[in-house]
Amino acid sequence: MRFTSPTALTRLSCLLLVVSPLLPCVTGHADEDDRLRVLVWNAWRGGNEVESGPEKVLAVIREAAPDLVLMQESYDINGDRPTLGRWIAEELGWHVHQAESPHLCVLTPMKIDATFFHDPWHGLGVRVTDEAKRSFVAWSIWLDYRAYITYELRDRPELTDAELLAAEDVRSTRVQEATALLAHLEEAGQLELDVPLLVGGDWNTPSHLDWTVDTTRVYRHRRALPLPVSTLMEKHGFIDAFRVVHPNPVQRPGLTWSPMFRVNSEGKPQGFERIDRLYVKNPADGAWTLAPLASHVLPVVWEPDSIPTEKRTFPSDHGAVVIDLAWVRSAD
Repeated sequence: MRFTSPTALTRLSCLLLVVSPLLPCVTGHADEDDRLRVLVWNAWRGGNEVESGPEKVLAVIREAAPDLVLMQESYDINGDRPTLGRWIAEELGWHVHQAESPHLCVLTPMKIDATFFHDPWHGLGVRVTDEAKRSFVAWSIWLDYRAYITYELRDRPELTDAELLAAEDVRSTRVQEATALLAHLEEAGQLELDVPLLVGGDWNTPSHLDWTVDTTRVYRHRRALPLPVSTLMEKHGFIDAFRVVHPNPVQRPGLTWSPMFRVNSEGKPQGFERIDRLYVKNPADGAWTLAPLASHVLPVVWEPDSIPTEKRTFPSDHGAVVIDLAWVRSAD
């Protein structure tokens, strides 16, 4: 049995002060029962990188009160506990699907009707039904972290557009992995479902909706380019939930990388981007669809980078994306 020290409990109380008062109110006309709240989060190495990290991850999830968590890096917790996602599910009395994946995980208090598996590192999913008998399919995904395109441009500004874009399919395999995921969904008939399809996680690359002419005037390490992974999702009929709610990437950047680190180990500037995203594909013919209603990123206030990593209150190097979706009944 493990006990949380008084010091750790004090930090958890601080976490609630950081997160809870600043959660924006959900706007729109949908009743609470007609909303689905999704949390997309790379929880960073099973919570092991900060003091009482698993407890802090659990506190964030409790405060956000999601109906569905699409988690990455649900690794084994140091000591005698299971993977982070499985432990959180035990604490909350929720259902969990991680299977043989070392880090991908889906958590929900709702009934899981079926589980799906694509790749231990790149994708697993569930079919869920709520109390109103509305169903959807959701996938937690992760793509190759190598050759992060913002760092590539920061370190080699002389690269041509074509050379820079090669970071996505030559110096990394992100495009190949996204293509394989979509091929799997197509083969399984999930691109033509009669229920909504959600795909969310750590894409390790920004979106073409964020690399625009306007944002190049704000961020030094961007170009207006058709970034291939997000473009591929769009071509397959997916909408970017955060950008539907917040269409202006200058006014609402939605940065998820990285609230933990302002500079890298070499002292170089961080490449701030929105690399954690939720995509939604609604059925052409189905009883219900899901419409993005509100979205925000946690932590709302970043902690000073003078605080040592292991002492941080927010326990991950990735921001957590909270998305409220409204259930909309299709016209008869």
